[in-house]
Amino acid sequence: MALFKGSNVVICFIILAFVLPYCDGQNSQTDYLYTHNSARSQVTGVSAITWNTTIEAYAQNYANQRINDCNLVHSNGPYGENIAKGSGSFTGTAAVDLWVAEKLYYDYTSNSCTGVHECRHYTQVIWKNSIQLGCARVQCTNNNWWFVICNYNPPGNYIGQRPY
Repeated sequence: MALFKGSNVVICFIILAFVLPYCDGQNSQTDYLYTHNSARSQVTGVSAITWNTTIEAYAQNYANQRINDCNLVHSNGPYGENIAKGSGSFTGTAAVDLWVAEKLYYDYTSNSCTGVHECRHYTQVIWKNSIQLGCARVQCTNNNWWFVICNYNPPGNYIGQRPY
């Protein structure tokens, strides 16, 4: 019986050795949606955002254009957009967490960012009228950093309008 249990452990390690490199941990459609919708659920009247494969393809296409330089340059396309880059094991959810962390700097009363802080990534994440999402992540060839992009339909962050 002990041999059988030991064999199971060895088999589990072999499976993990082959499966883990292909896992999409914290970079899957579900991960992006969960992180966005977690932030959106904290705002009264803002519903969950859904995944859109057309927007995902747009995001992937633009991410592929940034793969050689990893520059934080917006696509200027038809969608709302958040971009980020990071090193090491920078994930898609880490990028969304950075954007959501800007919540501290958004003042609803004045509908503006406080002080010199950025908050417009956060307002795009929770923009009430943005109901579709597509994101992508690529590893850049010039420095091995990660470029993350999320696009939103319809776009948000209109001057003079509140996000919710």
